[in-house]
Formats: sequence, C-alpha cells, structure tokens
Amino acid sequence: MSDPVFEPLPVPPSQLGESPFWHPDEAALYWCDIAGRRLNRWHPGRAEHRQWAFDTEPACAAPVPGGTLLLGMRDGLFRFDPASGTRTRLAAPPYDPAEERFNDGKADPQGRFWAGTIYEPRTAPKAALYRWAGGRLDRMAGDATTGNGLAWSPDARTLYWADTKAHRVRAYDVEPVEGRLSRMRDFAVFPPRAEGQPPEAYGGRPDGAAVDVEGGYWVAMYEGGRLLRLRPDGGLDRALPLPVRCPTMPCFGGPDGRTLFVTSARQGRPAEELAAQPLAGCVLSLRVDVPGLPVNFARP
Repeated sequence: MSDPVFEPLPVPPSQLGESPFWHPDEAALYWCDIAGRRLNRWHPGRAEHRQWAFDTEPACAAPVPGGTLLLGMRDGLFRFDPASGTRTRLAAPPYDPAEERFNDGKADPQGRFWAGTIYEPRTAPKAALYRWAGGRLDRMAGDATTGNGLAWSPDARTLYWADTKAHRVRAYDVEPVEGRLSRMRDFAVFPPRAEGQPPEAYGGRPDGAAVDVEGGYWVAMYEGGRLLRLRPDGGLDRALPLPVRCPTMPCFGGPDGRTLFVTSARQGRPAEELAAQPLAGCVLSLRVDVPGLPVNFARP
C-alpha cells in the first residue's frame, strides 16, 4: 500500500502553526501562527484566506456561539470578534508571561475551555493545565514542561494531555459534571532522541492531537515527520509519513468531518531542512475514512 499524499492549503506558511479547528457554522478552518502572532482563517468554498495580527502570541482558539472566538494568548484569555478585530480580556495570565505562555487549548463538550502552558526555559516541569469555566480560571494539572496533546475520548470520560519534552501522553478520568480529573496514568510513552541520532531515525515527540469517532487518538510527532493514530488502549494503529519534519497538530473538518488537517512549523529549522521540505509551516490536508469528533464550542 502506498503512503497517503497530503496536500497543502494554498496559503502562505506559518512560522509556528498550531491549534487548527474547523468552524461548522462558517465552513472554514482557523489556526494560530504563534511565532507570527497571527490568527488565520481559510474558507475553502470562497478560496479566501484572512489573517488577524496581534502584538503578542495567540496560541489556541475555540469557537464561541454567536460568532466570536476564545483565544489563549501570552497575556491571558480573550474573547475575540473576527468581524471587528477587537478582543476583550476574560482572565489575566496565571503565570509570569516573561517565561511562560498559554500553548495548546480547546473547549470540552460542556463548553469549558482548557489550556495548557509552556515553560519556555524548558529547564523544569513548571507548565500546567488550566480550565476556564464560570468566570474562574482553575489549575487542573501540572508537572509538565510543554503542555500539548489536549483531547477527549468520544464519551468525554477520558482527557488526554501530553508533555512534549517528556515524550509522554497522559490520560485522566474526567468526572462528567464538575470536570474534575483523577487517576492519571501514561497513555503513550515515546523514546527520546539519543545523542548523535540522525533526524531521520528519530520518531519525534508528541505535540497536538485530535480524536476520531472511534476513539482513535491522532497525534503529531514533532521532529518525527509523522502523524500517529493510537488506539484507545494506547497501542499504535497507523503511522502516516508527512512531507514536513515538524507537524504540530491535527484536526478534523470539512462538511463530513473526514478531512484531516495538520499544521506544521518552520521556525528555527535548519536552512538545509527547509530547502528539502518546502512545505514546512504549511497546513496539510488528507481525506480519511473515519470522521473526527466535531469541535466543541466554548461558553465563556
């Protein structure tokens, strides 16, 4: 069987593409360019690409009923209106923004917005997972360096959260009403890059993720040039090669939920790698057989 062919969207590449989601009301794909400090929207029906620029990094986004978005940014959580370009702060950052920022985040099926952080010195596990609900920002988990891989099982009773630096994806039981987390365990653990190991021999480390309707956990393996589908028991089901070294996060979209989109990064990559991989930073797409779970709307 030949490898699937991922196609790039016809838009300029991002420096650090992240947090893609398909907006069902707009039939459009949104994603963040963290390093480029931009929010992107691609409307395939109109072949229209739009960007919004900010003075700080947008890291994650979720749709809100009524046409606005919730953005996790270095300087806090904001409601953002794409029509007017205005943002309204909902919560100040619960960390020192000089060394930490929000990273991967999305809403759960109840509309609560969850966002992990990244501790940028990467010298200690000081990142945490926060939840915004009922006007409160609560710390729900911690002991990570780069919070990523946030997703829920189809029954919403399992939450996945990765620490990219640790090469580890955790799973938690979720109490359905209050959303409390318990019984943390390892869902998947990957070998770190060995000293002197060539890039093409390294499998990568877990970055962003998405879940399909069968409970498959799709995770982008940063610096591994591949996308994995893990079964609900954590075992490997499929490994899809990508034309970029640094995929960052998948999501499902399109009218039937069977278009798989994958953001990627080009920031800080060697010149020879970028020359060999001209699609670095692009959003890639692929048609798949099993649809993904639809995006959850945040209800701030």
